[in-house]
Amino acid sequence: MDKPKTTAKDFFLWAGAMVAFYWSVIAYIYLVFDYINYAFPNALSYYPVDPYQSGISYEMASIIVLLPIYMLLMWLIRRDISHDESRADIWVRRWALILTLFVAGITIAVDLITLLTTFLNGETFTTAFLLKVLVVFLIAAGVFMHFIADLRGYWTDFPLRKRYVGIGVGVLAIVTIVAGFFIVGTPAQARLARFDAQKVNDLQNIQSQMITYWQAKQKLPATLTDLNSSLSYGPVPVDPQSGNPYEYKTTGALSFKLCATFNAESRGTDQPVYTEPIAVSPVGKSIPQDNWQHTSGNVCFDRTIDPAFYPPLTK
Repeated sequence: MDKPKTTAKDFFLWAGAMVAFYWSVIAYIYLVFDYINYAFPNALSYYPVDPYQSGISYEMASIIVLLPIYMLLMWLIRRDISHDESRADIWVRRWALILTLFVAGITIAVDLITLLTTFLNGETFTTAFLLKVLVVFLIAAGVFMHFIADLRGYWTDFPLRKRYVGIGVGVLAIVTIVAGFFIVGTPAQARLARFDAQKVNDLQNIQSQMITYWQAKQKLPATLTDLNSSLSYGPVPVDPQSGNPYEYKTTGALSFKLCATFNAESRGTDQPVYTEPIAVSPVGKSIPQDNWQHTSGNVCFDRTIDPAFYPPLTK
C-alpha cells in the first residue's frame, strides 16, 4: 500500500498548529512565572512597579490569540483525518507529534535536574523556585501525555474525552488570565502605580538637586524654581499626573520636606532608591539611604542635610 502523500495544506496546517502551540505554551509559562515573581518577590532585587510593562500584557495577548488558533487548526486537522484516515499517517503529523514528545521529555528532564542540582548544592528552596519547577513539570508532563495519547490514537477512540480536555485547557487559560488581575491588578491600576513610581523618582531627583544647591551656596533654596539652571540642572520635575509643582517647604537651616499625592500605598517590595548627588562625600563614609515608602494621599518626606556626609564645596 502506498504511503499517503503530504499536501501543502497538511504541511501548513501542522506547521501553523505547532507554532501556535509552542508559542502559547511558552507565553503561558512566562505569564505564570511573572505572577510568581510578583507574589513572591526576590528581596535582593527591585521588581518593576508596572508588571504590564515587563511582558505580562504581551503574554496575555499571545495566549488569547494563539490558543484559539491552535485549537481551530487542530480541529481542521482532525476533521480531515475523520474524512480520510490516511491523513493520520502522513510524515508531517508523525514528525510534529514525536518532536513535541521529545521537547516535552527534555523539558521534564531539565526541570528535574535543576531541582536536584539545587538540592545537592545545599541551596535554600524558595517558594518561588519550587512553584516555577512545579509549573514547568506539570505543563511538560501534560503536553507529553496529551501528544503520546494522540500518537497512539487515544483521542480518535475517545473523542468526547478529547473535547473535555480542550474545554479544560480553554478554561484554565481564561482562569489564569483573569487571576492575573487579582494578583498584579488591572492595567488601570498598574498605570496609577507607574505614576506613583515616577513621583518618587522625581522627588529623589529634586532631593539630589537640593543637596548640590546647598553644597554650592550653603543655604536651601527659597522655592523649587531656584533650582532651575540651564547650566547645572534641568527643569525641576512636576507631578506627571496633575501637572502641578511638588510641595516644598524648609523646616530649618538644614532641613526641608518634599510632598506628593500618591494613588496607593507603596508595596513592601519597593526598595528605597538613592540618587547620589554630584557632591563629593568624605572618603570612607557611607551615605545612608532614604526611605521612600508611602501611603495613599498626600505624603511628605522630611529630610535633613548632614554636612558630615555632604560638606560644602570648596571654591
